[in-house]
Amino acid sequence: MLSLISVYDKTDIEKVAKKLNTIISTGGSSKYLRSHNIEVKEVSDFTGFPEILNGRVKTLHPKIFGGVLHLPNNTDNIQPISIVIVNLYPFFEKKTIENIDIGGVSLIRAAAKNYKYVTVLTNPNQYDTFLQNYPYNITEEYRYSLATEAFKLTARYDSEISNWFGRLLKK
Repeated sequence: MLSLISVYDKTDIEKVAKKLNTIISTGGSSKYLRSHNIEVKEVSDFTGFPEILNGRVKTLHPKIFGGVLHLPNNTDNIQPISIVIVNLYPFFEKKTIENIDIGGVSLIRAAAKNYKYVTVLTNPNQYDTFLQNYPYNITEEYRYSLATEAFKLTARYDSEISNWFGRLLKK
């Protein structure tokens, strides 16, 4: 089972990562996991494409999104990604253009859309329940509840950004 980890808030991520089989991860997350003796594969090694624009583009790649959006009858030879653990740059705290997360929001939305086959975790507060249920009691109903929370997060995130842009226009 392939998992993707790309987190800004690394609180307790090592507890979850230690239970997972194969992990692909982005720069800071992979460095953090390795510091806890957890084996990870860099996203760029998985995709065969390096991060670009000083890390602004890391996960936006067909191998990543194809894996997240996989279906069981997939014939495209795409490796399924079954667990997506992503939390976002802290736009709520530091309202700057550089803290607008693009890839993270896209990954969360893709994983939530495909909740029948993908577990999406967006907050360290979800880790304990996940670990209590993983791997044998991860039900579709549980994944649906996580997807609902994921869409609530992205809606709130986009709303906050939209409001911020609106205030800038009024100045």
